[in-house]
Amino acid sequence: MTATLLRNHVGGEWVAPAATDALDVRNPATDEVLAQVPLSSAADVDVAVQAAHAAFPAWRRVPPQLRARHLLSFLRLLEEHREELAQLITTDMGKTLEDARGEVQRGIDNVETAVGIPSMMMGYGLEDGAAAGIDEQVIYQPLGVFAAICPFNFPFMIPLWFWPYAVACGNTYVIKPSEQVPLTQQRVVELVAEAGFPPGVVNLVHGGREAVDALLDHPLVRGVSFVGSTPTAAHVYARAAASGKRVQAQGGAKNALVVMPDADLDAHLANVLGSCFGAAGQRCLAGSLVLAVDGIGERVAEALARGGAAMRVGDGMDPAVDMGPVVSATARDRIVTAIGVGETDGARLTIDGRGVTVADRPRGYFVGPTVFAEVDAGMSLAADEIFGPVVGVVDHADLDAAIETINASPYGNAATIYTRDGRAAREFRYRVEAGNIGINVGVAAAAAYFPFGGTKRSFFGVLHGQGRDAARFFTESKVVIERW
Repeated sequence: MTATLLRNHVGGEWVAPAATDALDVRNPATDEVLAQVPLSSAADVDVAVQAAHAAFPAWRRVPPQLRARHLLSFLRLLEEHREELAQLITTDMGKTLEDARGEVQRGIDNVETAVGIPSMMMGYGLEDGAAAGIDEQVIYQPLGVFAAICPFNFPFMIPLWFWPYAVACGNTYVIKPSEQVPLTQQRVVELVAEAGFPPGVVNLVHGGREAVDALLDHPLVRGVSFVGSTPTAAHVYARAAASGKRVQAQGGAKNALVVMPDADLDAHLANVLGSCFGAAGQRCLAGSLVLAVDGIGERVAEALARGGAAMRVGDGMDPAVDMGPVVSATARDRIVTAIGVGETDGARLTIDGRGVTVADRPRGYFVGPTVFAEVDAGMSLAADEIFGPVVGVVDHADLDAAIETINASPYGNAATIYTRDGRAAREFRYRVEAGNIGINVGVAAAAAYFPFGGTKRSFFGVLHGQGRDAARFFTESKVVIERW
């Protein structure tokens, strides 16, 4: 049976792209073909951008509180369909259903926060601010068409970091979901249409590299949001900025979890395992290095190995499963290769996730929890992003040495410390060069009303996603000086 070919959503209509190339969309737990995703051309992207551009003048004139009411209608639909959406995430991407439900809630949180845009985009003013009888104020105005280029690992949540804030501010939008996991966002945009947004305000274009570059180059696109690998983030930032666009590009990571000798490892173990192996390690906040301080490396590695061995790997739809598959056969093979490199470099495997099989899912893309001990700071395991369920334990003499390792990394997405010592915790948050800091929290994910941080080569841009940063990214300030 031929798989359904997905369509783009442009100007309020589902339309077939002119491009004829397409990719199979596969369930990572079964290898079943779920649909085909079109690889839209630059011409297809132009149609979507033109529709968004045409919708902008009228949408910009809608008062902010009325724009927010469209989001409230959308929010009610998300609440009604939250379980359906969670199951779709699991089918699309592979993470466990429990994890997918958490993703749905995080996305809903962002829509709820964006509803408050009448307050978030307020300006400020001062009577006689310029001189006697001359008043001065700042107002924030929308710019036009924005676009998001989205990753596979959070197919529901990450687009909602961006477009609800953008359209609440009065802009119009084009979403380009990952071609690996397009089904979730396809359903979300169906709910957008049901919520009554005017045609052209929110558009969806499927595609790969050509569609991405077309958005980066298009003269009517005023800004771009991106989440993905560091090389692609650098490309997005450079190419979009070269054509005068605003850019927020979240890149890769090599997140470290520091375990101090005073930490209650038994109490924190589930938290550490969740950080390292949740979503099969395919999170930009996943812990991939554990920095063990003051001679506790062997104990930490053994605890992680015991915990990882107890995790059940399988289809994320099974409620008894602790970790689902990775997103694709290509990802599985890349991760398996990285594990082999770690062995060759001399690190010691305490648990090996290669060759994991799931009896009722023989064609799934499974890699089990993998833990390396005796990792040296010069090994690829300590330096390179793997983006899979692989963690390396590195011994450090003291906290200063651990902080030096973190700050020497080109990445700066997240870092966590496990400790009972307030002095150590404060020193950590004060000195560590990372945008998201956890104190006894393995996944330092900001709530929707705070920005999602990132520094160094983990973020390219100035204003981050979520919270007040979002309201500033999607608006331009204008100073008005009045004398009557």
